[in-house]
Amino acid sequence: MYNFEKSFYSKTSMYSFYAVLILFFSMWVATDNFLHIDMALLGYAISSAIFAVGLAIRMSFWLYRTATNRVASRSVKNLFDKQRQKRNAKAVFKTLIDNIILQKFIFNRGLYRGIQHLMISWGCIISFGVTFGLTFGWFRFDLVDPETYQVVFFNIPTIKMAAHGIFAEIVYNALNIGAIMVMIGVCMALYRRVTDYDVKVTQRFEFDILPLLILLAVTATGLFLTVSYTFLEGWMHHYMSLIHQVTVVVMLMYFPFGKLFHVPIRPLATAVPMSYQETVKVDTKACKCCGQVYSDDAQIADVQAILKAQNFDLQLADGSYLSDYCTACRRRMRALKQMNMEAPKGNPYGPVVTNNGIHLPGFSKKRSEQFYGIDQDLREETVNEPVSR
Repeated sequence: MYNFEKSFYSKTSMYSFYAVLILFFSMWVATDNFLHIDMALLGYAISSAIFAVGLAIRMSFWLYRTATNRVASRSVKNLFDKQRQKRNAKAVFKTLIDNIILQKFIFNRGLYRGIQHLMISWGCIISFGVTFGLTFGWFRFDLVDPETYQVVFFNIPTIKMAAHGIFAEIVYNALNIGAIMVMIGVCMALYRRVTDYDVKVTQRFEFDILPLLILLAVTATGLFLTVSYTFLEGWMHHYMSLIHQVTVVVMLMYFPFGKLFHVPIRPLATAVPMSYQETVKVDTKACKCCGQVYSDDAQIADVQAILKAQNFDLQLADGSYLSDYCTACRRRMRALKQMNMEAPKGNPYGPVVTNNGIHLPGFSKKRSEQFYGIDQDLREETVNEPVSR
């Protein structure tokens, strides 16, 4: 294996070669030794192969990063841990439903944004699935008789469907359905980015607007092809098919290196809750100062390893790390450091007595009058007495 790797300039180029090799091998299997290739889609097949190279390169660089490499290694390790199988299955299933299928993380930011993102994401998933499936021959439709088609998946005959049935109409128009969803979502996104002043301040044309315009060009030209052969008797169909192919090629070339790259990355986020689960008294991390459980053992260990690899470990004088403390204690430590003071003895949540005698309240969630020496009975009497004297 090492000798084979030496025949490439880098591991990234080797992975790109593997990606194209696997892609065309799957095409060879699915099309019965390239027998059922649709030559009308040859241009899409070539551009999709180049897209696979770009995606392999971008994915390799993404995985080479210290943080993502550490998280990926942790996820693979936990995936094959027999003691975590039940927890892993539950975490992956819940994250898949909430974040990928329902996309609750977007709906939490607003209903409009949720609908917009859901339309774009699922429209792209449907469109990519159908396009790549037909381009590489992963599935095709064989005519059984004049009224029946059979879906062949990777050269294996599967279900049969009536040529003019409802299910067949949905299958035939799957690309149109995906394109309409994308167009609705893109138009909503463009309207928001043009009219929302808060968004206009932070957005960049090449990163936020350009991918939307590319998606709009692909969907508009694709839908025009359907309108052309359905209602206009093929008017401008040949020229528009070439324009549509150009827009698809541009989108595939841009995809791995622009904002659209998060589409294949997002499903990988299902592994994060699997790796960093917080279960009471199991795999939990207690604060070194107050003892409060605040995170997961594995997560804190990975944070410390990542920071150390980047020469930014934030190690303290006593040998501990800043990540060994909960958020409240970290705030308190920073405040004391800025005032050039040492942490007071005793209760870590008590008020800090400065040199000028001014009491600063505790820096965390436990703040009560007992820290100031006020008698409990006196405090209750003060609470119960009338407002006006």
